[in-house]
Amino acid sequence: VWALNQKYILLPINNWDAEYERVNLGGITCDGQDYYNQEAHMNSVFMPKTRKVQYLGFFNTGAYQEVLSGYGGIHHCLLPSPKHVIIRRNRDETFNFEVFGEEQNSKQVLKILGYS
Repeated sequence: VWALNQKYILLPINNWDAEYERVNLGGITCDGQDYYNQEAHMNSVFMPKTRKVQYLGFFNTGAYQEVLSGYGGIHHCLLPSPKHVIIRRNRDETFNFEVFGEEQNSKQVLKILGYS
């Protein structure tokens, strides 16, 4: 219950140079607490207006998100473990991206739960 009404930092990872538009975002948790809109969060949510692939980052979720998806383990609402990416900023101000762990698929989640 402690995580209800928590405000997490949500930022676009790419397409920063695109025009922005107000959006409503929703996820797949069973409690409906992953719905982001102006009414629920007191501030409008803006994302790049683009038809390209858009990646979003939810920051400072810490253990809460790990509990929901359980990296490689138990899953709340059958949420798969998300892709884990390490981002490093180089001295020349460029960035390196490294995939630490791929996102789980439904077959992997069901296998963990004893279904094969």
